[in-house]
Amino acid sequence: MKGIILAGGSGSRLHPATVTVSKQLLPVYDKPMIYYPLSVLMLANIRDILIITTPRDLHQFRSLLGDGATLGLNLDYNVQPEPHGLAEAFLIGAGHIANDPVALILGDNIFHGYGFSDLLQANTTDIEGCVLFGYPVHDPWRYGVGETDGSGRLTSIEEKPTQPRSNRAITGLYFYRNDVVDIAKNIRPSARGELEITDVNRVYVERGTARLVELGRGFAWLDTGTPDALLQASQYLQTLEQRQGVRIACLEEVALRMGFIDADTCYSLGRAQAHSPYGQYIMDVASEVDPSPIHPGT
Repeated sequence: MKGIILAGGSGSRLHPATVTVSKQLLPVYDKPMIYYPLSVLMLANIRDILIITTPRDLHQFRSLLGDGATLGLNLDYNVQPEPHGLAEAFLIGAGHIANDPVALILGDNIFHGYGFSDLLQANTTDIEGCVLFGYPVHDPWRYGVGETDGSGRLTSIEEKPTQPRSNRAITGLYFYRNDVVDIAKNIRPSARGELEITDVNRVYVERGTARLVELGRGFAWLDTGTPDALLQASQYLQTLEQRQGVRIACLEEVALRMGFIDADTCYSLGRAQAHSPYGQYIMDVASEVDPSPIHPGT
């Protein structure tokens, strides 16, 4: 499976903070926002990943993440000059997707929960049409909302309904069969001229091949698109990390535990950031995995 992170847009709801910098490069507590969606794809065992951003921000993302080789990844980049809907990602990324299924994640979404990697990997194979991820919310009228039958098959999707049929919001994480590219090519733009992801998903609903995976109690789904939401996400992550002594979405640790890199490589990546608590944490994780002396004398 290939992966796409959609990290474009102007971030206008976060102005003036995003006037000169991408929203997805802002810090969420102790690391750039882009680390969180990237770690989700890594936990799904996806290593070929396309990052779609704006022409202005492309250089900064390349400078931060490079080609991904140090993490055992293959990162590529493309641009979305103007935002024309989430489904445009499949047209921009058609060459990257090629003949494979694809996972799309929005660059400002944060997911966290026990067993998340196993849940993701269990849903990356044998995709019949699309797999969406639902999360219970108290204000479903603000979201796209999914309704399912007893087997988890989606029977309807409503975009910001006035009378929601369920409280399960569709999150910013989507898995698709390869035919999503052709579907995106053939949907009609909305009145705003955008290719809506909900219209793509409705095609699979009509075919009976759309499935909803519940992210229920014990999971967190955070959107960081406003100043308040960004602050709340940072405070949530700060609390968890300080109480548990772990770092959520630490890319180097995820790469090590997924087997993308070995302990020596992980330690070296931490040592390059050794003046920060983040770098010290990476070195500690590498040493716990392989307690043998690493780079003696350094």
